[in-house]
Amino acid sequence: MSDKLAAATHMGAVTLKVGDLDAMIRYYTEAVPLQLLSHAGPTATLGRGGVPVLVLVHTPELRHAASGQAGLYHTAILFETETALASAVASVARRAPGTFTGSADHLVSKAFYFTDPEGNGVELYWDRARTQWSWTHGQVEMDTLFLDPNQFLREHLSDPSTEPDSIRAARVGHVHLSVGDVSIARDFYVDRLGFDATLDFHGSALFVSAGGYHHHMAMNVWNSRGAGRRQPALGLGEVNLLVPSRDDLGALDERMRHHGVDVADDGATLTFEDPWANSIRVALAA
Repeated sequence: MSDKLAAATHMGAVTLKVGDLDAMIRYYTEAVPLQLLSHAGPTATLGRGGVPVLVLVHTPELRHAASGQAGLYHTAILFETETALASAVASVARRAPGTFTGSADHLVSKAFYFTDPEGNGVELYWDRARTQWSWTHGQVEMDTLFLDPNQFLREHLSDPSTEPDSIRAARVGHVHLSVGDVSIARDFYVDRLGFDATLDFHGSALFVSAGGYHHHMAMNVWNSRGAGRRQPALGLGEVNLLVPSRDDLGALDERMRHHGVDVADDGATLTFEDPWANSIRVALAA
């Protein structure tokens, strides 16, 4: 039985449960900006270049989770070039400047952080080439260095007032979760699900990936140490993983069941929950 996810595993769209669907569509299409790929009833799918990034599901009966609960820390949207990233950052700066929360050079990437109108964290980022990443004793070297957003825009936008390029694709690069315990997260996401651990950050955060990426997922306790299982609330609905083959789905199904994880298998996807009731869905990559 294989004990690892396939190297070509990557992230799919993140599902968010939202209270005001129209306002959230406006933020993500006018500010970020994503394109509205489909909208049927209570569900809207947004993305760039035809690639789904977010699925927004209108669930007005739910309320926001109390502080300190497990759930989404941020959805990280990966752009192909620094110019495309700068266009998106400039768009948010013009249309929703109050949602900007910070920026950082992480050595492997350059990142800009925002909070959407319903309190969900959003990261917009660009990766340096893998040849520029450093690894020490199996751990990727990452840091949080100062990144001046205005200087970044000056360097990568010839005209910051121009409309952003919405044609170039973007996708979910990684998903960062708030959890109650890092060691429990390691047991689930590394020992059971089959990611590789790429960085243990002082015992307060764990970064994991497949195929040598710096991280496809991360779990931290910065705001949620000791949190138990989530109760129904607005925010994270589902994390999607995409694997390259049906054999990979079958191996994951066998592995999770071997470890005692309840798995729903509809013939095309696997769905299960982590220890904090965050829903994980695994499907075949298109």
